Parts: sequence; structure tokens; C-alpha cells
Amino acid sequence: MVSHTLLVLSISLFVGLNILLVVHAKDFNQDIDITWGDGRGNIVNNGTLLNLSLDRSSGSGFQSKAEYLYGKVDMQIKLVPGNSAGTVTTFYLKSQGLTWDEIDFEFLGNVSGDPYIVHTNVYTQGQGDREQQFYLWFDPTAEFHNYSILWNPSHIVFYVDGKPIREFKNLEAMGVAYPKSQPMRMYGSLWNADDWATRGGLVKTNWSQGPFVASFMNYNSENVCGWSTDNGTTTTTPCSPGGSKSSSSSSTSEWFSQRGMDSSSQKALRWVQKKFMVYNYCKDKKRFSKGLPVECTAKNKNKNTKS
Repeated sequence: MVSHTLLVLSISLFVGLNILLVVHAKDFNQDIDITWGDGRGNIVNNGTLLNLSLDRSSGSGFQSKAEYLYGKVDMQIKLVPGNSAGTVTTFYLKSQGLTWDEIDFEFLGNVSGDPYIVHTNVYTQGQGDREQQFYLWFDPTAEFHNYSILWNPSHIVFYVDGKPIREFKNLEAMGVAYPKSQPMRMYGSLWNADDWATRGGLVKTNWSQGPFVASFMNYNSENVCGWSTDNGTTTTTPCSPGGSKSSSSSSTSEWFSQRGMDSSSQKALRWVQKKFMVYNYCKDKKRFSKGLPVECTAKNKNKNTKS
């Protein structure tokens, strides 16, 4: 039997009673395969901590054992500290093939004292170019922070510590491709990208600061629609309200049936994008000189309709 680290939390209820909630720290050995890096990726602490390392020879990476067709996944990550310029730490979902779908968190390293940049992107049928970038409102190297991707039939939402930072809506009715039919795995990696990652490639990786290490813990894939293929037979886990990999149907209903963000989430999204967004492809008219992507103009039309 796989051992688990137990965290015992005392919760005070509004009725004045105290109960003990026993939480099992996630065991990466059950959910994750380290797929590259020649020993630079390691699962330690009885499966509760995964460290990826990067040196001049190679980075490292892992992937989930399972595939998902829709889901909400969470990972706690502590990024490379100090002078991490040129390095990229990733947490993302991706399907296979030449016309793949992909939902990206990429964390672009920095010179000591400068802020990390969170780089997000959405690929549909092999086409990306939907980058939005943000600074963080905390030091992501000092301790672990939670990063989440919600992907359901209506929208994709990126979260940092529970705050939405980006939403990509399903606008298929307007001709915008949306990931809906290709199962994805979760991936994580640490690699060298000093040809573009920091100040457009002007700042190179300082290998004397290596090896660089990023740490991961508490991967949560309880709220997903499972997908597996055995001898040509595809098996899916029900993902409509009332059925999921999770034992909580109410939790399933909440994320799977969500068609948009509530008012408090919209307020949080506006706060993040106003104060911390540093690049938005929907504002880059120089790059898209022949016209902004459809989803960008659709967003503006929706705003004009509401006003």
C-alpha cells in the first residue's frame, strides 16, 4: 500500500464544534511519469514532492499517466530562485498529433530582482499565437503557489492562487476553433529557452548559477473527465453533472456546467489584468496588421453591446 503523508487540519464549525479533517498529500507515483531528463527529475518525500533540474546538458520533464477530455487540474509550484534568466518552467495540458490542442502555463525566468513573467497560450488544432503575459503579485520562488487550469465545454480559465487571470471562451459559433474532442495529458518541464525567454533572448542563461531546480507538489486531478484507450477501445469517465472521476458530484457540476464567471470572479479578473498584464495578443495591432483574431473583436463587440 502506498504510504501517504497525512495533514491534520482542525476546522472550527459555525456551530461551535471542532472536527478533524484528514487530508492525504498527493502521491506523484500514482499519477505521474517522469519522461525525460536522464535522472534530473525526481519524486521524493514518499511521493509528495517532485523536483525538476536543469543544467547545461539537459532539462527534465514529466507527464500524467491519464488523459482527460475536460477537467480542472491544479498544481502547487515553487519556481527557480535567484538568477533564473533563460529558464522556463511549465505546467500545461496537451493532446497528441499534428493538429494538437494545448493550454499553457509557462513561467519565464528572470535576472535576480526582476519579476517572473507568466506566459499563457491556447492552441487549437495546432494553431497558437494567443499569448497573454502577466507579472505576479508575489515572489513565486519563496514558497509554493497554486496554479490551475479549468477546461470545460464553455470556456478555459487560468487561475493563480484561486484568482482568475485569463479566460478563453468557446466562440465556435463565430468560427473560432475550441478544444473539445482531443484528450490531453498534463505535462510539466524545466528547460533552457535563452533564445527567447528573458527580454526576447537578450539575457542568456548563466550556467554558473546552476543546476536550476523547480519544485512541484499536490497535483489535483480529481475533477476531470477521464479518457483511456485499451486495444482500440476508448473508455471515458462520465463528465456531466452527477458523474466524474471525483466522488463529489456537486464539485463536478460546479466546474463542468460553468458557462462563465460570476461577478466576484470577473472583478478579480479585471483587477489582475489591469494591474499585472504585460502583453495581450488582442491589443497587438502591429503583429496582426491585417486584423485582430476574431475572438478579440468579438470581446470588444460584447462590451459595446453591454454599454
